[in-house]
Amino acid sequence: MNAVVKTAPAVVVRRTISATPEDLFDAWLDPEALGIWMRPDGIRHASAKSEARVGGSYEIIMQGDEKTYPHQGVYHVIDRPRRLVFTWLSDGTEGCGTLVTVDFVPVGQRTEVIVTHEHLPEGARESHMRGWTSGLERLAEFCGMEALP
Repeated sequence: MNAVVKTAPAVVVRRTISATPEDLFDAWLDPEALGIWMRPDGIRHASAKSEARVGGSYEIIMQGDEKTYPHQGVYHVIDRPRRLVFTWLSDGTEGCGTLVTVDFVPVGQRTEVIVTHEHLPEGARESHMRGWTSGLERLAEFCGMEALP
């Protein structure tokens, strides 16, 4: 008997940023940079640790006004400056391991950053869509440029 497993569609967020793929890629792996830009709306401070190698782990601690939000995962693909793939586990994923793929696509003098977040519980999709959207806006600010839709 074949079992049919239904999965929720992935959350996909895209932004074109006036920066090189290399600069944007590096900002995803540098703990100091992550602590600056990986702060969705409502997060006043973040700190990060990163062992930037395939099989290495990362941890991002986001501090809101009343709560701390730990995030952790393991890098599966590090293909500079094209693609990052890593697991993402937090209270926001309801304890479920999820998968994030970040693609960096050159577009003239800019780069389209595409975040695809898979295996999220249905109740976590909207908050992660908002989080990745504001995160990419902060990444653009970090790189000194405005994100284009």
